[in-house]
Amino acid sequence: MRQAAHIFRKEFSAYFISPIAYIVISIFLLVTGWFFFATFFLFNQASLRTFYALLPVVFAFVIPAITMRLISEELNVGSDEILLTMPVTARDVILGKFCASLAMIVAMLIPTFAYPLTVSVMGQLDWGPVIGGYIGAILLGAAFSAVGLFSSALTRNQIIAFIIGLSICFALTLIDKLLYFLPQSLLGVFAYLGADFHFQNIAKGIIDSRDILYFVSVCFIGLYGAYLALRLKQ
Repeated sequence: MRQAAHIFRKEFSAYFISPIAYIVISIFLLVTGWFFFATFFLFNQASLRTFYALLPVVFAFVIPAITMRLISEELNVGSDEILLTMPVTARDVILGKFCASLAMIVAMLIPTFAYPLTVSVMGQLDWGPVIGGYIGAILLGAAFSAVGLFSSALTRNQIIAFIIGLSICFALTLIDKLLYFLPQSLLGVFAYLGADFHFQNIAKGIIDSRDILYFVSVCFIGLYGAYLALRLKQ
């Protein structure tokens, strides 16, 4: 865990040393702020429903951009061999980099807390769904980070890693929107596979163990896949 913590500090600080963090956070706040306040004044409701409806799609684009370099950059310059010959395991590398990307997502979400504060000034806001939505956002971000880390471990090319991560995250976001084209017998299975379905449940303020289990399962599968991919390259 000490080695994983060291990798976490290194990777998290690397985000803010380079312009990556500032560019990603600025784009994220610009897109979510624009669409949220545009629809907020249109519907005139004291809720964050439109923000939470938009968040999974935005995450599907933004999080692969955050994670695409985490392992593929190491593979590209060959530093993965040096890293893994040091007294660290592949598990330490995966865990440290995953925690760094998750911390980056939390840092990206912190400024958005201005949205519910603004809404609470203008009207009576129910804070239950707000808190649930932020818990769901962190779980969703963790799941997409694990997917992005897996994608980054598959290739040396950051652009390819971004495209793979984007495709998987986008598929998980939209799969429950395509139920109209599926046979009745498969609706329950594919509805459960949809990340947006589980996120919206938590965003309503309903903390269901099935939704938490879904995000934990996606995290485990993504991180284990990244671990196997990294071990195969040793």
